Amino acid sequence: MSDISELETRITTALERISSGLAALSNQSGGSDDDVAQLKAQLDEEQTANSQLSERVKALQQSRADEVDKLRGELGRLTAQLETDEVVLSKMRQVNADLRANNDALRKAIADGDVTAELVNDAMAAELEGLRVAQSADRAELDAVLGELGQLINDSSSGAKSQTSTGGEGADA
Repeated sequence: MSDISELETRITTALERISSGLAALSNQSGGSDDDVAQLKAQLDEEQTANSQLSERVKALQQSRADEVDKLRGELGRLTAQLETDEVVLSKMRQVNADLRANNDALRKAIADGDVTAELVNDAMAAELEGLRVAQSADRAELDAVLGELGQLINDSSSGAKSQTSTGGEGADA
């Protein structure tokens, strides 16, 4: 009989261990479900934040690409203007050199007392060419100023359009 009571004690002890293990397991299982739900919620939040950041990066890249295109256009315009100015400046240098040479020849002819109509005509032609080149330089400078003003007008009108389309100033009036 003592074997039976001993077996009964052992069985009771084992059942108590089993039930305490099941209780602990069910407590862990319930806690795990809460933890899993919390972790899933955090994962969803992080995925949402990540997708928002991705959209912002795409928008910034597009904005940057638009700005680069705009700057390339401006660079092309300014480069063309610079090339025009260099051509005009080169012409002015050449005409001024020709004018100086002609004036030197005219001074020498006057000093020698040998002024010819051809020399006077050459001086007048050089002088006229100088005036034409100066006028061309003035025109190039005026075109550059008009180009800058046109660019400013385009920028301000596109800025005004974007303000009115986004509900900027004056939307309440």
